[in-house]
Amino acid sequence: MQIQARAKINWALEITGQRQDGYHLLDGVMQPLALCDELEILPSDALSLSIGGAALSEGEDNLVLKAARALQRHTGTNQGAAIRLTKRIPMGAGLGGGSADAAAALKGLNQLWQTNLSVETLLSIGVTLGADVPFCLMDTPMRARGIGEILTPVHCLRTWPLLLIQPCEGLSTKEIFTAYHEKNPTGGSVENVMKALETGDLSLMEKSAVNMLEAVSIPKRAAIGRAKQVLYEQGAAFARMTGSGSVVFGAFDTMARAEAAHRLLSTEYKTCILTETVK
Repeated sequence: MQIQARAKINWALEITGQRQDGYHLLDGVMQPLALCDELEILPSDALSLSIGGAALSEGEDNLVLKAARALQRHTGTNQGAAIRLTKRIPMGAGLGGGSADAAAALKGLNQLWQTNLSVETLLSIGVTLGADVPFCLMDTPMRARGIGEILTPVHCLRTWPLLLIQPCEGLSTKEIFTAYHEKNPTGGSVENVMKALETGDLSLMEKSAVNMLEAVSIPKRAAIGRAKQVLYEQGAAFARMTGSGSVVFGAFDTMARAEAAHRLLSTEYKTCILTETVK
C-alpha cells in the first residue's frame, strides 16, 4: 500500500503553560498541505525501513520504526513489514514531516496487520511519539490543545496557495523554548484564527494569529524575519513561521500570485516550495 504523509502549517501557535513532566501546553490551529512524504508498505517477515530523498537514519531511532514498534507492543503482534519512505518535506522545518511519517506508519500498519485499532486508540499511541502525531493522524484542519492530543475540527471556507521558504538551518526546539521562557511573548486570538479560516478572511488572520515561538526565533535567526518581509513584498496576504521553524510560509489570495512569487524567490532561496492547504 502507498500512504501520503502530509506536511502541516501552524496558522497560530501559543504556549499556555507547562506540565510538571516538562511538556508544554499548547493552543493553536494547524492545517495539512498538499506537500507530502510517501510511505510504501509491503508485507514481510521482518520489520525494515529504507529511505529515499534524504539522508536520514533507517534505524530504530527513526519515528517510522518507533511508530511500528509502538503498534507491535500495544497489540502484541510480531508481524513485520518492509517500509519505503520517500521524503519530500524539508527537515528541521516546523512542517511536521517526522510526525506525518509516524502517523502514516500507524495507519498503514494497523490496516496491513489487521490489528483493527480504533482512531481513538491510534491517537493515544500517537501522542507518545510526538505532539503533532495526533493531528497528522486526523489529517484535517484542527485546533490542537493540551500537549497536542485535544483536537477540535476547524471548518475552512477555501484552500490557500502557499509559498514555503526555508531561509536557514533548522532551529533547536530546546533552544527556542528556553528563549521563550526568558522572553514570555504575548499571544493573539486562536478563536479569531478559526473564524478567519471559516470565513476565508486573511486580514482577520493577520490581526489575530501569533506564533509565540517566532518572536524568540527571529532574534536568533535574522533570516526568518527577512523571509517574512520578502513574502509580504511579493504579495503574500499573510506570512508566519511554522512550528519552531525554520520554514516561513506565505499565503496568497490566488495561485497566480503565488506562482509569480515562486518564480522570483526560487532564484534566491534553495528551498522554496509552491503548495497549498488541504481542507
